[in-house]
Amino acid sequence: MKVKLIVSLLLLTTYFTAFSQKKQNMAVVEKGLIKISIMYPYAEGKTFNMEYYETKHMPMVAGFLGSNLIKYTIEKGVASGIPNQPLPYMAIGTFYVKSLSDYQAAIGPNRDAIRADFANYTNISPVILVSEVVK
Repeated sequence: MKVKLIVSLLLLTTYFTAFSQKKQNMAVVEKGLIKISIMYPYAEGKTFNMEYYETKHMPMVAGFLGSNLIKYTIEKGVASGIPNQPLPYMAIGTFYVKSLSDYQAAIGPNRDAIRADFANYTNISPVILVSEVVK
């Protein structure tokens, strides 16, 4: 009897944990959010310090965005989608925000500080794409 009760409690806990995580992740990326992708193209001789980017640069920029920021992600390029082809991007940083105008208002006055920090982690000029999440 005790074993069945313990197993039942474990299963219920696992179910509710998984369900709450799924619901949380789905709510984060919802239709209408603005997505800012900062992509760092791969090229011979280019460098990228992922540790600095993860621990210093992205948190700094996220701080400028304040309550407009829903979440941000950091991706490290590992391969091309086509075998034996060069890596297209060394890294991609993404911000999900509620409002494009609020994003622009927050970034504008801090643009020089953001650009000056590039030298601390990369010698790549990023490509930036602003898009709207549709699904």
